Amino acid sequence: MKINKILIANRGEIALRILRACNEMNIRSASIYSDIDRTSLHVLYAEEAYSVGAAPSSESYLRIDKIIDVAKIAGVDAIHPGYGFLSENAEFAKAVADNEMIFIGPSPEAINLLGDKTKAKALASSCGVDSVPGSDKPIESLESALEIAEEIGFPVLLKAASGGGGKGMRIVNDSSAMEKMFRIASSEAESSFGDPSVFIEKYLSRPHHIEFQILADAHGNVVHLGDRECSVQRRYQKIIEESPSPFITDEVRSKMGENAVEIVQAANYLGAGTVEFLVNSEMEYYFLEVNTRLQVEHTITEMRTGIDIVKEQIRIAEGNKLSFTQEDIRFTGHAIECRITSEDTSNDFLPTTGRITSLIEPGGPGIRIDSGVRQGSEMTAYYDPLMSKLVAWGKDRAESIARSDRALSEYVISGLPTSIPFCKKVLNHKDFLEGDYDTSLSDSILKYSASADHESEHTAAAIGAATYKIDSKPKNFSNGSSLNGHLSLWKRSGRESSLR
Repeated sequence: MKINKILIANRGEIALRILRACNEMNIRSASIYSDIDRTSLHVLYAEEAYSVGAAPSSESYLRIDKIIDVAKIAGVDAIHPGYGFLSENAEFAKAVADNEMIFIGPSPEAINLLGDKTKAKALASSCGVDSVPGSDKPIESLESALEIAEEIGFPVLLKAASGGGGKGMRIVNDSSAMEKMFRIASSEAESSFGDPSVFIEKYLSRPHHIEFQILADAHGNVVHLGDRECSVQRRYQKIIEESPSPFITDEVRSKMGENAVEIVQAANYLGAGTVEFLVNSEMEYYFLEVNTRLQVEHTITEMRTGIDIVKEQIRIAEGNKLSFTQEDIRFTGHAIECRITSEDTSNDFLPTTGRITSLIEPGGPGIRIDSGVRQGSEMTAYYDPLMSKLVAWGKDRAESIARSDRALSEYVISGLPTSIPFCKKVLNHKDFLEGDYDTSLSDSILKYSASADHESEHTAAAIGAATYKIDSKPKNFSNGSSLNGHLSLWKRSGRESSLR
């Protein structure tokens, strides 16, 4: 079926990304917005835009009924959910289908199967891929959580059974912290995904987070578009990704890619998705989860393969076969994505709010900016702090790093703290430059920065004390005086001018 008009059920940079793909494919589009997003870029660029409610996402971007009503009013053939919000919500996918529209993504059945991490682990196991030890179903009580944790050993990780993006995840180091962390993880899971269910697994210290982009059509064809290293994280959310991973070998890469394809084939999957793994220092890998949607970091895969993943999603949703096989895919060069967020990186990446007073975006060879903000945009506490994505492609990893670093130096965002300084620290860190890093890198950088800041405070205090001591001594101006013993007027005038 030819899609003539798409409703983009999202906001920010991903809504703009999808809108641009629609324009290039000569497909009409419509956007939605909350009251606070009325003047956002994805609304200003839209052919049509419809309000779906108040600022809180629970009253707007998560309201299935309002979005379906807007889709009917706009007369669309299909709905693209982007990522986050309702993108992995099987109920939403079903509601779209029930109203005779196309959901640009997998079926409700596939979302239920792979979106539920416990079911996905069982499926991966049936394909011969080990998962991290843990519960095989959501935890129903605090007592059960404690029992399983004691069995597999602390530390453990509590994770939301539905959704992803680091929401609803908490490390528990001992039994005394379980009650508090269980409550927090469940509450965050319900707030983010409408489902308080969490499960538990063994926490692996310092692993690598590796994922594979996949595409699957309705004719049984499945391919992977290579791997991405996503180990630079804060609060279990990625901040810098690169492709390919500098850590895994080609042999391991090939095997993981095959496993990723097998898992989504077993789920009768349709569309774009990502299979994620944890890899230890011995290069043994474990199945982590499947994200049944477009990923934030799909950009670096596009830069290496030349394949427009959003356009492929739309073509697949129309019922078309993939126009290429696994053997047709060519990987060229190296790509890095830096997520530019409104966060105070010196204060545990605390999200910050405020207005962007000035904005200068970088450019030049190999640079791509996917942005959802402009000068004057307001960053609020209602949504994710992602502002834009800086993507750099190079003929090799060294050139990709150099271009990323150069582009970050050109990037100017005033009005509120951003992640730009932290991204530069990562790119210039010895372990990152050598490609020898894991998920502990961000913590190491933050710890070193805090120590350096502390030392700077001591140094500044010492300089201040020394300056005060010198200034408090009686001054002898004989060197700058005139012949009669008085301070030269020229000298006095110069000193007064410098003091001003």
